Amino acid sequence: MLFTKHTLQNGLTVIHHPDFNTKLCVLNILYRVGSKDESPDKTGFAHLFEHLMFGGSKHVPDFDTVLQTAGGDNNAFTSNDITNYYLTLPFNNIETGLWLESDRMFSLNINQKSLDVQRNVVIEEFKERYLNQPYGDTWLKLLPLAYLEHPYSWPTIGREISHIEEARLEDVKTFFDSFYAPNNAILVIAGHIEEAPALELVTKWFGDIPARKVNRPQYKTEPVQSEPRHLEIKAPVPLDMVLKAWHMPGRMETGYYETDLLSDMLGSGKSSRLYQVLVKEKGLFSEIDCYITGDVEPGLFIIEGKLSKGIPIESGDKAIQELLQKILSELNEEELQKVKNKTETTLLFNDVNVLNRAMKLAYCEMLGDINLVDKETSHYLAVKLDDLIKNGQKLLTENNCSTLYYRSA
Repeated sequence: MLFTKHTLQNGLTVIHHPDFNTKLCVLNILYRVGSKDESPDKTGFAHLFEHLMFGGSKHVPDFDTVLQTAGGDNNAFTSNDITNYYLTLPFNNIETGLWLESDRMFSLNINQKSLDVQRNVVIEEFKERYLNQPYGDTWLKLLPLAYLEHPYSWPTIGREISHIEEARLEDVKTFFDSFYAPNNAILVIAGHIEEAPALELVTKWFGDIPARKVNRPQYKTEPVQSEPRHLEIKAPVPLDMVLKAWHMPGRMETGYYETDLLSDMLGSGKSSRLYQVLVKEKGLFSEIDCYITGDVEPGLFIIEGKLSKGIPIESGDKAIQELLQKILSELNEEELQKVKNKTETTLLFNDVNVLNRAMKLAYCEMLGDINLVDKETSHYLAVKLDDLIKNGQKLLTENNCSTLYYRSA
């Protein structure tokens, strides 16, 4: 992938990626702040700012209206590790996007009215997604079971709804000053624009924004789990559900690619081992899935299944554990090659879109190796079956597992 990287005097990392096959320009700004950077008694702030950043700035009272008038659209997302904002515009209007993004980085209009409006939006989202729908509180229960010390123990929406309800204007301003600074951001400008004018425009709009001290909190490394953990909850849900979570390597650690491929082999789609045996053959589950959280720091390898009517949840759990050991002794080169091919196709397909490429460049730079944009496919293809099996045997142990039984009341 063709790109160049620069650093402005204020610490802003700028990446240019040209693509003259499109008439669009993309602006992606990744801030190195996620839910793991929050205080344990003031969670949900990173996600709250995903909303507050669209509430207006000093010279732009309505971000969306100005952008849409210029023919653009935008969105954002928050994770445990980052907050990412992106917009697309016709290439001849890209300066409008740079102006909009620079104004809210430099002078976001944080006032009580904006806070009250966006707080209510987030509270309603919390209620709708996590409290008022079947299985919605799953992550509110599972994460603190799996993590005892690390801030991955709460979801991006926050640990408790009260943390957002009680957020003060002073707290919000402090959070902004701590993280929304040029020296804590990665800006990717991509699409139909040459490097020289791109860098000139970025410098024009962002170069004068002063660097600030980034006040990142210190938190403990999650200790190695040494015994199984178990939690049961009851709620008016249609079916019993079992979730099993094992600690796995972080995004740049040895074993990550093996674990990712193993999750696809076990539970990605109807041809996967878990589905074929536990759903199709034995009928113990109505649906089952296996996936990873993919966090920068050590994350979770998850198996999640809803049991068929009348099947005891303990029987389903036992069947999962027995099948895992059987699968690890039977995995073969053909299965591994199949999932490698699928992964390679997915990565290549994602790279067709210039916005996806811009996001990938920002994320890989944040990880500390921007060249990963070109190397990641080869990392997956280089995985050896023996290493994948050994990694799985080390990972999928009883002492490394946190199990949640979600019983229907």
